[in-house]
Amino acid sequence: MVFGRSLTESRLISSANYVRTELPARLAHRIRDMQQLPYVVVTNPHFSEVYDLYYHAFDTFRKVPEVKTLEDNDRFCKTISSMLRAHLTVIPKLAMGVLECSGLMDPKELDKFMNTILRSRISRRVIAEQHLALTETFQAPWFSPGAKLSETEFIGEVFLKCVAKDAIERCGKAIRSISQSVYGPDVPIPNIKIEGHLEASFPYILSHLEYIIGELLRNSVQGVVETHQRQQGKNKDGKPPPDIEVTICESPQHVIIRVSDQGGGIPREVMPYLWSFSKGPASARLLENLGKVPKMAATMQELLVEHQAQEDAAPETGASRHGSSLASLSSRLPNLRLGMGLPLSRVYAEYWAGSLALHSLEGYGVDVFLQISKLGNKNEQLTTRASMDAV
Repeated sequence: MVFGRSLTESRLISSANYVRTELPARLAHRIRDMQQLPYVVVTNPHFSEVYDLYYHAFDTFRKVPEVKTLEDNDRFCKTISSMLRAHLTVIPKLAMGVLECSGLMDPKELDKFMNTILRSRISRRVIAEQHLALTETFQAPWFSPGAKLSETEFIGEVFLKCVAKDAIERCGKAIRSISQSVYGPDVPIPNIKIEGHLEASFPYILSHLEYIIGELLRNSVQGVVETHQRQQGKNKDGKPPPDIEVTICESPQHVIIRVSDQGGGIPREVMPYLWSFSKGPASARLLENLGKVPKMAATMQELLVEHQAQEDAAPETGASRHGSSLASLSSRLPNLRLGMGLPLSRVYAEYWAGSLALHSLEGYGVDVFLQISKLGNKNEQLTTRASMDAV
């Protein structure tokens, strides 16, 4: 944020060279991690494809010469963009590899590997997309080099005044609309009631926040709709489904968002696998579902894809402002369960020094607590994340 606030040509070229040197180093660490997996795991076709993608990206970036001019930067940005698009297949491929290899390796070790590789993926995509966004800002006709950006704007991918209530409303509207199209026009969809500190705002990467909130709300809406349908089958009392309550709580350094539903809770047999990428008894079904997802950027936009195809509408998200690769759509069906929403959301939350916790009351409902660290405050774990990214 500080670096991009006063953008000049020399700063943009400095940013390009930072990305140029960081990406191959970080990719090399992940290639090494994959080489250290048991041979029977790394030869899995899904892991093997990811390995080839990483090696090709490493080989491409290490050959990029020093960026000295704006023309050099334009060429480099094209290379970054093509790599970001190519790597949209990484998450579903990794997930399928983990599910297929869950009997060949200790599940805890597999989860540790997945968490490391996904954190590293976030860090690489953030620095790459931040540079693309800064380049786009620099080239915009309204931009004057060196001028400071106002508090209401983006600095690259970072939205300086991300209002929690607005993000929840946007995600809620999209999820309710998708759910209506999935369950049919006659099925009542629960309302999403927002209360608490409605003015709470913080700097954040909007697409990451919307992915997490989108997944949490989608789980709640599905739980409430399906529980309500079962109850209506027994009682036929015509009552509407109970509201999903979202509470926003702001403190000086954090914003906490609680999503509370009456969707029946999480079955006891599912709980041990809730935060794991290797899903035990459910592996076969999830593997089949993942096979239907060719690409996954892990953003709210993926939940909008089917609905957009019908309504031909642009996504109502800040991420689309930059045409970022994170806004790429996948062909994921909105009601397709992948078993990745919660563990992947926790990786995103923890990457930005936040947390994600869940309390299930079996037979009643679920409370999920998302803690967001206000980026740029003195509590932000910069040294921790820097060392984590470098591993």
